Amino acid sequence: MNSFFQRKFIIQTIFLTAILLLIARLFYIQIIDDRYLDFANNNVLRRLVVYPPRGVIYDRKDNILVQNEPVYDLMVVPKSVKPFDTALLCKLIEVEQERFTEKLAKAREFSPVKASELEKQLSSETYARLQEHLFQFPGFFVQNRTLRKYPNPIAAHVLGYIGEVNDKIIELSKGDYRQGDYIGISGIERSYEKLLRGQRGIKRVMVDVFNREQGSFDEGKYDTAAVPGDKMITSLDAQLQKFGEELMKNKMGSVVAIEPSTGEILAFVSGPSYDPNLLVGRVRGNNYMKLLKDPLKPLFIRPLQAQYPPGSIFKPVQALIAQQLGLISPDRRFPCGGGYRYGNRVLRCTHVHPPLNMEESIQHSCNAYYGWAFKTMVDDNPGHSPEEGYNIWREHIYEWGIGKKTDVDLPNEVKGLLPTHALYDKMYGSNHWKSSNIISLSIGQGELGITPLQMANVMAAIANRGYYYRPHLVKAIGEKKYIRPEFSEKVSVGVESRYFPVVVNGMEKVVSAGTARIAFIPDIPICGKTGTAQNPHGKDHSIFMGFAPKENPKIAIAVVVENAGYGATWAAPIASLMIEKYLRDSITRPKYYSDRILNASLLPGDVFTAAGNVKPKEGSKVTKGAKNGKSTVQPKTEGTAQPRKEEKTTTSIQQDKANR
Repeated sequence: MNSFFQRKFIIQTIFLTAILLLIARLFYIQIIDDRYLDFANNNVLRRLVVYPPRGVIYDRKDNILVQNEPVYDLMVVPKSVKPFDTALLCKLIEVEQERFTEKLAKAREFSPVKASELEKQLSSETYARLQEHLFQFPGFFVQNRTLRKYPNPIAAHVLGYIGEVNDKIIELSKGDYRQGDYIGISGIERSYEKLLRGQRGIKRVMVDVFNREQGSFDEGKYDTAAVPGDKMITSLDAQLQKFGEELMKNKMGSVVAIEPSTGEILAFVSGPSYDPNLLVGRVRGNNYMKLLKDPLKPLFIRPLQAQYPPGSIFKPVQALIAQQLGLISPDRRFPCGGGYRYGNRVLRCTHVHPPLNMEESIQHSCNAYYGWAFKTMVDDNPGHSPEEGYNIWREHIYEWGIGKKTDVDLPNEVKGLLPTHALYDKMYGSNHWKSSNIISLSIGQGELGITPLQMANVMAAIANRGYYYRPHLVKAIGEKKYIRPEFSEKVSVGVESRYFPVVVNGMEKVVSAGTARIAFIPDIPICGKTGTAQNPHGKDHSIFMGFAPKENPKIAIAVVVENAGYGATWAAPIASLMIEKYLRDSITRPKYYSDRILNASLLPGDVFTAAGNVKPKEGSKVTKGAKNGKSTVQPKTEGTAQPRKEEKTTTSIQQDKANR
């Protein structure tokens, strides 16, 4: 019996000793002796992440707007590094030796056995030089990547840019992103990030003693392929977008053009703009800081983040709501006499008009007419107090998409300003105010703030005679050209189609024989409305919105030129050129017409004439509003408003009339 237990003890001891020897040997191989680590990393197998190319972005005619180009990241496994010629490596990759040494030290601190990025985004030329000498640098290898490239440097605010993820994004992603990954930061790149980024793959390659790849391990049996990102077909017309950016050069403002029958955005111009290639590659950080510090704020996306008092372009909406409420018929006339009088105050008009009907009021932009119309809707709505009348009026304005986001497929949209009755209760006291206290709203001034995108959307709704499609910039996704269903839904503005003809006729006469005669194009009936929005920080903003042709409209447009004065002087001709470019694919009018716009500089501080001759003002500075990168609305008023004259014509308008 004792012999049995003795044999059992000996056998257990032998097994235990063998296990301890095996553990000790593994510890020595893996921790103490780095020869086997070198063998594993450099002589046998290397695990590489295969980064997928991001989806290519096209315009509506399949022209490439964003594509990919190869770049290379220099990686290092610190424990595998042997003495090497540091000066040579730094020369090959064009970095300072001190900076390189600091990065290598950080990589060692991060992990001696894990690969770390040492230098990012090496160009193909740099990689070609490095590859010839890579065998001299044990522990270093190259990781293939792709970066964005913009063959036609337009639409920077639409397309957006990408950047490396930070620790917070990695934490929130729950494993979707890792250190060194890139993510969309703005524009379409951000809105469609999950579709554009694709899916990472893994590749295992054999490496020889000279740090050279020898092919896939086991014929790629254990590799996983990267899945490229989905392509995006945008609604932009690249040629129209480029032309719009040329027209807005040296100007602050926006141009937004929409196809009314689909809600597809044809042009989305924010001025000033920038070359999207500036925010790509190793110089991205420096360029970003320069753009960020630019007092003209080129990174500010004016079409969806700037908000302006709409001015006279608000009048067609007022006329349509008044009809829908059954309070004003198209034939009803209101007196003018140079302005709308309430108490001892006057809402001044551009001219002394005779009593006008609705169509004439739009054609001649009569402020007095809309003072009376606003009073009728707010104070004289049968069975309602002024506060209730205002709430009804506000609800109808809200249905037009004013005071709320359009839900365009871009991030960081603002909803604009549409004051509530609670604001006026606070200003004047509950039940102590009526239309005369807020009469500025009747002509699109006061506390209203509308983005250029909302303006264009309002015009699309009028073009469609009562509805719009949600404006959007991506019309199809992937090879199957998937269309998001919400972009095919009609959104009603709450006004019946039978009320539109009189308003549309009035808007047609604005261009053919009214305040926007400068925008007239033979054989293309344009319906539009000029506006001059008051700006407390400088010269008023020039605004125009319209659509064309009158029947079966193909384009709706809104143009805002900040600090440029009358709507007819700058915004209307820009819109007219954009319309002609889109519908005819060329400009047929005299060259001076477009040259005046293309050569004008209307930046804050510039002094310009109606003919577009510019002379920088001595000692001029950017205005406060422009310096902050924001366009401000008219400050709170107490019922007074004296808008600029919309009927005045310039030398160019007279020349255009003579040519017609």
